Amino acid sequence: MKKIIVPVDFSKHSEYALEAAATLARKHDSEILALHMLELSNAIISDDSNSKQAEAVFYLKLAEQKFTDFLEKPYLKEVKVTPIVKHFKVFGEVNDVAKEHNADLIVMGSHGSSGIKELFIGSNTEKVVRHADIPVLVVKHHPILMDFENVVFACDFSKEAIKPYINASNLFKLFGSKLHLVYVNLPGTNFKSSTEIELKVADFLKVADGNLDNMQNVHYVNDYSIEQGILNFANVKGADLIAVATHGRTGLSHFFEGSISEDIANHSTLPVMTFKI
Repeated sequence: MKKIIVPVDFSKHSEYALEAAATLARKHDSEILALHMLELSNAIISDDSNSKQAEAVFYLKLAEQKFTDFLEKPYLKEVKVTPIVKHFKVFGEVNDVAKEHNADLIVMGSHGSSGIKELFIGSNTEKVVRHADIPVLVVKHHPILMDFENVVFACDFSKEAIKPYINASNLFKLFGSKLHLVYVNLPGTNFKSSTEIELKVADFLKVADGNLDNMQNVHYVNDYSIEQGILNFANVKGADLIAVATHGRTGLSHFFEGSISEDIANHSTLPVMTFKI
């Protein structure tokens, strides 16, 4: 993992993300690309007059100075940090910066008193998650433990989930994490027998891994909702992180054959990492 992008808006949440990224960067000898999105109006950006150009330069210099002061953190002293100031107006364009710099991970802090509530109601975090082609780690609180020894990966073992599963497996091998795959069996029309689930998992792993070695790391839980099953399982396993797949611009709402609601993020006290399908 060579490069980690951290969007910074000078809030305490972006500072949580920055400290989390610093911990990962030290462990993996990574560079942090600290990205500040300077929201200049179209009038200022497009106006050719000397006064408007001078105004744009003023705001840019002001942001750069504030950014420099913000990055004067003790936990960044042993980490290579490259500040980037862009005058994008939407956080969806963070993915453009990720592509430009060939970044491996985006780390963001969450807002909202009930977990990452605003992740799904039009916030900047939502825009990043929905547009990002690379994994996004959402940190909710001050990062205390970033070892990610036990990771729960929620999976429906569909063909669509193969790509995010492979990407997650590779990343968590790098982290030295123990990956627990969980399938939540629901009552009603979506209910599957043990035999049906095992056959589905076996077919999935044959394609994704080329073998069935990971069958021992697959867990089946019964619950009344996908999100509650995942959260309960993560609690039982003492997980440090929950990983989920996202359909990108449609958010997380279409995972698990129809819905994994925002409740998994809202109600989880753990960091959440998303992998694009």
